[in-house]
Amino acid sequence: MTIVKVALTQTPWTGDRESMIALHEEYTRQAAAQGAQAICYEELFTGPYFGITQDPKYYRYAEPIPGPTTERFSALAKELGMVIVLPLYEEDQPGVYYNSAVVIDADGSILGTYRKHHLPHLPKFWEKFYFRPGNLGYPVFDTAVGKVGVYICYDRHFPEGWRELGLGGAEIVFNPNATAPGISNRNWELEQPAAALANGYFVAAANRVGAETNEYGDEAVTFYGSSYVVGPDGMFVGDWASSTEAEVKVWEIDLDLIREVRERWQFYRDRRPDSYAAITAR
Repeated sequence: MTIVKVALTQTPWTGDRESMIALHEEYTRQAAAQGAQAICYEELFTGPYFGITQDPKYYRYAEPIPGPTTERFSALAKELGMVIVLPLYEEDQPGVYYNSAVVIDADGSILGTYRKHHLPHLPKFWEKFYFRPGNLGYPVFDTAVGKVGVYICYDRHFPEGWRELGLGGAEIVFNPNATAPGISNRNWELEQPAAALANGYFVAAANRVGAETNEYGDEAVTFYGSSYVVGPDGMFVGDWASSTEAEVKVWEIDLDLIREVRERWQFYRDRRPDSYAAITAR
């Protein structure tokens, strides 16, 4: 398979978990009707982005993997024949929680989980209160649409993980986010395209959109959506999603472009891992 249609969702918190899950099931059906073969939801999609505050009540959104949500979306993936990247608040055991994403293949099988490695601890992004750092490495999953990796939100500021995914053979890296305005706007324009070009793969970046005032009132930040797909040449594929409105959007990508770009630039041939000792020594 060389031509693949991928979909991304972006939406604010609806106010309760069940309606949030139902909305994403509907988005998935809409994407399937447009020919999408894979879909990724925004970061921690079953709840609000609770990093806004440090409050133990949000621990209740954590759930086991596999568990009720993975079972529900595994059935949906099998029904629609779609690969689903499912970002969840994972409970490994009571008090041990991760910011994770499950990769479900088009036959409904759970291929595995990625756990977010890099955790911010800044105003409005108090993630170290809620999560342990990821400890499952940078897995690449062999799916019905190709070799898929995941990198979550704040991870994207760290080039080392992007490279790990490339070395693992990733062809598409899904990057679910909860990213708010400010200095990050410029980063949003640059980082995923730079990573896609440096590593020679597609990046599909989904972001929340809108202000979750129904949960946080005046404390809420306004997520800016603008979900997009970028190719291994660093060029955007089609248009970005809205910066203000909830939606599901589908893009068509050609995996043959990966070989074309890699043979043109030869970054993997010319890299010098023997000279990079300080990266892990410091």
